[in-house]
Amino acid sequence: MADEQPNHPRDELATEISRGVPHSARIWNYWMGGKDNYEVDRAAGDAGVKVYPDIVTMAVQSRQFLIRAVRYLASEAGIRQFLDVGTGLPTMQNTHEVAQQVAPESKIVYVDNDPLVLVHARALLRNTTPEGVTAYLDADFNDPDVIIADARNVLNFNQPIGVMFMGVLGHVAEFDDTRSIVGRVMGAVPSGSYLVLWDGNDTNQAYVDLCEAYTKTGGVPYIPRGNEQIGQCFEGLEMVDPGLVSISQWRPATTAIGTDEPLDSAYGAVARKP
Repeated sequence: MADEQPNHPRDELATEISRGVPHSARIWNYWMGGKDNYEVDRAAGDAGVKVYPDIVTMAVQSRQFLIRAVRYLASEAGIRQFLDVGTGLPTMQNTHEVAQQVAPESKIVYVDNDPLVLVHARALLRNTTPEGVTAYLDADFNDPDVIIADARNVLNFNQPIGVMFMGVLGHVAEFDDTRSIVGRVMGAVPSGSYLVLWDGNDTNQAYVDLCEAYTKTGGVPYIPRGNEQIGQCFEGLEMVDPGLVSISQWRPATTAIGTDEPLDSAYGAVARKP
């Protein structure tokens, strides 16, 4: 198959996009059935499926978890501001679409520092309602102080904010740094704010093997953590029922037949800042 170019706007950022090394956001897009990926990403994605076939389910379930969590925050918790850190490539039912469908006045700030994501964000992460706001920050989640400072230009930090880290913090090499990033962002938002976070864990050896194989391709390493470590990111916060669980088991939609099976390689939760 020829290495076709993804559909993205032509601007100066396109020249910064590497096509010779697989990219986690593009691979994730491929696993979710998207078209914004290159041959090198599809090859890495197919190799990953051979090692851990449930990775495609994990990709789809991660988006379903986002949809349910954002819908909960907008409809039941009354959150009208969202800070989505490490947003990745736009796909179906992005944060602003879900939130503004419930509350048209919602404000959403996306954060990423990847040129490919920025190209797509400019084109696709557009406001869906006249009342709401959708913005994008070109910033690295390893520098939360910059994120907080820039987000203040859009969001009111005197009002509750839904902070989201969706499957991205495994890219932080040291777990202490992971806790520091989450803690500094949550420390800046007021009481009544929420943290939505999930990450891949080290429970399933096939998934761990997939992550190790991906590192050997030259991509940015992703380190699966233990569920106990993932849970430590929520310290000091009040867990929303059902707590830290498989992302497929966090308030799943009612099914007519059978039940959603737990996905043991990805755990997450939603928690409120008291």
